[in-house]
Amino acid sequence: MIVRNYMTSDVVHVEIPGNRDDVLKILKRTGISGVPVIKNRKIVGIITRKDLLRKPEETQLGLLMTAKPVVIEPDMEIREAARLLVTRRIRRLPVVEDGILIGLLSVADVIHALAQLKVKEEIKEHYTSRTFALWEETPLPVVGRVMEISGVDAIPILDAENKLQGMISERDLIRNSSIEDSVGVSDFSNGTDDDEWTWESIRDNHTISFGISKVQLPNRPVKLAMVRNVVSVPLNAEVSECALKMRRSRVDQLPVVNGDKKLVGMLYDRELIRAFCREDPE
Repeated sequence: MIVRNYMTSDVVHVEIPGNRDDVLKILKRTGISGVPVIKNRKIVGIITRKDLLRKPEETQLGLLMTAKPVVIEPDMEIREAARLLVTRRIRRLPVVEDGILIGLLSVADVIHALAQLKVKEEIKEHYTSRTFALWEETPLPVVGRVMEISGVDAIPILDAENKLQGMISERDLIRNSSIEDSVGVSDFSNGTDDDEWTWESIRDNHTISFGISKVQLPNRPVKLAMVRNVVSVPLNAEVSECALKMRRSRVDQLPVVNGDKKLVGMLYDRELIRAFCREDPE
């Protein structure tokens, strides 16, 4: 099981110099979580949904991206690539050959490989994570801020009766975001007490207007943006079974429920691929 057989070869990417708005359009259209940044055919960085949400007023790709990303070669074993994803806490590895980008191996690609291994281990032993939930009336800007503070990629959404109603992820936030343009004013006054009609006062009290462009989330409840058709798994579900559900549903996480169908935790794809660090693919 080598990287070449599971990587995405037709890689969507952006080039420097480039525009943040183009990246936002790509992420909205494709649903992917990040894209490589290329300069002179060489990879120089990665830009992700998190970068856009954390720096909503930044427009330059060079300041938004993570520079000098970890790269791998196409003949690396999937198991070693999985270890890199886990230890570096990243979601994608650019694949290069002779210094040129030829593919991308993401967590989703490793989940695909994991689904084929028929790992029977139950997820409750090592892979489930404690979680929290939000009320369905929570405004989207608050949801975005909670995600940023907590570092989670998705949050379960409950109704007033504490029943699971949906999931909200970074992908959903990006799909509902927009670019807002406004005008800011910078005051360069030095606080002088001179009479306002003196030349010194005119010189020392002035403002400069400048344009602001930022990624904006609409002020509407999360229930209007969340995914309602949620696929969940029990605590005794098996590793490869869950990987297959993630792949078929094209999701990065699965709510974990008990016998009463109540939410007890979350299963994230990045945690599930730890199975590659525990299981011998052979």
